[in-house]
Amino acid sequence: MKQLIKLPLAFLLIFSAVNSQQKGTKLMSKKLLEVATLGGGCFWCVEAVFERVEGVVDVVSGYAGGHKKDPTYNDVIKGNTGHAEVCQISFDPSEISYEGILEIFWQAHDPTTLNRQGNDYGTQYRSAIYFHDKDQEKVAKSSMKEAVKNFKDPLTTELKALDKFYIAEVYHQDYFENNPNVPYCTFVIAPKLNKLKKKGTIWNE
Repeated sequence: MKQLIKLPLAFLLIFSAVNSQQKGTKLMSKKLLEVATLGGGCFWCVEAVFERVEGVVDVVSGYAGGHKKDPTYNDVIKGNTGHAEVCQISFDPSEISYEGILEIFWQAHDPTTLNRQGNDYGTQYRSAIYFHDKDQEKVAKSSMKEAVKNFKDPLTTELKALDKFYIAEVYHQDYFENNPNVPYCTFVIAPKLNKLKKKGTIWNE
């Protein structure tokens, strides 16, 4: 019979803390995090930006704002499901507020081009804020009023309550990190990240 090894309580607590961490150096309970659901064109780009924001713990790419249940990427890109490519951004409100998340959102894409970001065309690439509760709705409306001042053309951003979020296929998650040499990453995402780094909007790696 194998003997049980008794470990000091302090060691167990440290081991537990290390294994519970997701990102950064802080032990963060999911109950203390807030979530923002945003669409700013291709979710690969939105994800890459917010993964470099202080206070953001996790970013998941997916689909929202449509009418078809359990849509696939192939469904969404055809433009028949009504979904937008979005990211759910889990963040620590003690480090960055929802308002702060939205300030970066306005800088990270062009909210004045309807159903388009650069060379990406289609309703799935629309600018969108899907709020989770009344507080987020209030902050989002206020943020939009401020953002209008920074653009010559009217905002086309869709603002409505989140109905259902569907997680995108595994190969879409951490796409830029896993595929830095793909042409889209090299010529679209990387330049955007460099621009935001120079502005101090996101951190340098």
